[in-house]
Amino acid sequence: MDLTVLWFCIVGFLFVGYFVLDGFDFGVGMSLPFLGRDDTDRRVLINTIGPVWDLNETWVIVAGASLFAAFPEWYATLFSGFYLPLLLILLALILRGVSFEYRHQRPEKAWKKRFDRMIVIGSAVPAFLWGVAFANIVAGVPLDANHDYIGTFFGLLNPYALLGGATTLLLFFTHGVVFVSLKTDGDIRSRARRLATRSGALTIVVAAAFLAWTSVAYGTLASVLLSLVAAVVLIASFVANLRGREGLAFGLMAATIGVAVLSLFFALFPDVMPASNDAANSLTIENASSSQYTLTIMSWVALIFLPLILGYQAWTYWIFRKRITRAAIPAEGAH
Repeated sequence: MDLTVLWFCIVGFLFVGYFVLDGFDFGVGMSLPFLGRDDTDRRVLINTIGPVWDLNETWVIVAGASLFAAFPEWYATLFSGFYLPLLLILLALILRGVSFEYRHQRPEKAWKKRFDRMIVIGSAVPAFLWGVAFANIVAGVPLDANHDYIGTFFGLLNPYALLGGATTLLLFFTHGVVFVSLKTDGDIRSRARRLATRSGALTIVVAAAFLAWTSVAYGTLASVLLSLVAAVVLIASFVANLRGREGLAFGLMAATIGVAVLSLFFALFPDVMPASNDAANSLTIENASSSQYTLTIMSWVALIFLPLILGYQAWTYWIFRKRITRAAIPAEGAH
């Protein structure tokens, strides 16, 4: 396999991992107003992702670093043209991380309420803007001959991109609520299952509309087939949740997000940043990539470290696999 194609696949894999793993983190954060009836409930919700949220978030750092090293032209165009939305994502992630760490530092209800609100905002903003960003990448944006973005911020907020943002927002929300039902017990578990049913039905409608639009306007045969697979798996996850099969529902939701992201990368290939104004200005895997020597060195590094990262991630989830209950939350000092 050509190294440029290999690294396009690796970058796609890293973003799949990020959206699957940090996706349910976003969903749990957004679920606080819906499932957190009191402070103990909210602490249960936060504790479901407490041991893993920061590890999940490192996937975007690795994905960004790989993008920078393997496709520097793509990185430069993306991060300069999409500067404001990516900055908003970064600020939201910082806001969320700070809130997780500082929420429990003082006992006042007003203090915790402010940080709970920031967790919701810090989860919803990236969940929405990642969909907006990737929809624009697939659809193409205006680029000049130097591959610089020549559009505006509001040009990124077109109907297709907004639908993409709504799709990722709902997918991640439902993914997170299903994760809550898998990781908790008692009343909060039952309420999470009911909420996943309601949000899942809306997610199916919105995601189907976005995948259909993508397939008709920008799809290839491979991306269309993957979109159909994602739709079927999403419906299967909804049915599994209805039947109380939380583990299966969560696994199928993860598969839905993974296959949907893959369908976007297949719709994009061999471009990495299509130019909507002039195809000659488009960035492809060939004119955006690093040298063969750089890609060779990176391939050896990935061969050594990717299995280690995956192994450590699997071990972490195995260690923290038990359900969390209200009774397990101490009266003071927990978060």
